[in-house]
Amino acid sequence: MPLDQVDVDRLGDEKEMSFLEHLEELRWHIVRSIVVILVAAIAIFVVHKWFFNTIIMAPTEENFFSYRALCRFSNFLGMGDAFCIRPPEFEVIAVGFGETFITAVKVSIFGGFIIAFPYVLYEVWKFIKPGLYKEEQSVARGFVFVCSTLFLTGVLFGYYVIAPFAVNFLSGFSLPGVVNKPTLASYIDYLLMFTAPAGLTFELPVVVYFLAKVGLVSPEGMKKYRRHAIVVILIGASIITPPDVVTQFLIGVPLYFLYEISIIIARRVQAKNASKELQTTTS
Repeated sequence: MPLDQVDVDRLGDEKEMSFLEHLEELRWHIVRSIVVILVAAIAIFVVHKWFFNTIIMAPTEENFFSYRALCRFSNFLGMGDAFCIRPPEFEVIAVGFGETFITAVKVSIFGGFIIAFPYVLYEVWKFIKPGLYKEEQSVARGFVFVCSTLFLTGVLFGYYVIAPFAVNFLSGFSLPGVVNKPTLASYIDYLLMFTAPAGLTFELPVVVYFLAKVGLVSPEGMKKYRRHAIVVILIGASIITPPDVVTQFLIGVPLYFLYEISIIIARRVQAKNASKELQTTTS
C-alpha cells in the first residue's frame, strides 16, 4: 500500500506532523494535565481540614463505613459481633517542624491526581488517537472510561477494604514497654500505600488486553503459568500490604480474579486477531 494511502487511512484529513510538532503537542497535553491536577489539589487544600477529618482520618474512627458494614453483615449472618472490628484508640502526632503543612500539601496533590486521573487519561488518549487506524480508534474508544473506572475502583477498594484492616492491625500491634503513637507522615505514607498500588493493580485487564493485541501474551500461556502468577500475586500482596494475612488475602483474591478475567480478555483478543488474519488471507 502506498505511503500516502497509509497516512490517509491512519490520520484521515489530519495533517502529518513532524517530530518537533509531536513534541510540542505532547508538551501541551502534559501542561494541561498538570494544570488540572494542580487546580484539584488547590481545591482540596482550601478545604484541607474537612478533607483530613472526613476522609484521611476516617479509617481510624469507630464509625467508619467499613467497620459498620462488616458489623451489620456479621449480625445479618446471625453471628452477633463476631466480625465487628473496632480500631484501638490512638493519636497521630506531628514531630517535625512544618510537618502538618508539608503533609497537607502532599495529600492535596495526591488527592488532586486521583480526581484528575480521568482527565489525564483523556489527554493521553487525545495524544495517541491520531496515530491509530480508524478500526483501532473504535476498539479503544472506551479506553478512558475503562481505565478510569478500574483505577478508581482499585483506590476505593484500598481505602474501604485494605485500609481499615491494616489500620486495625498496625495500630493494635504493640511491643512491651513501647507506646504506639504513629507520626502523621507515617500514617499518610501507609494510607497512600494502601490505595495507590491497588488502583494501579486493578489496571491488569487493560494491560493484558494491549499485550494480547500485539501478540506478547496468549491465554494458553497465562493458563500454563497460572500457578506462577498466584505466587507473584501473593508476593505483590505482601509488598503493598502490612504483614497481616487477612489484609494480604483481601488484596490477593481480587488480583486473582482480575488475572482470570484477563485470561478471558486475552482469549477474545486472540480470537479476533485470528478472524482478521483469516479474512485477510481469503480476501
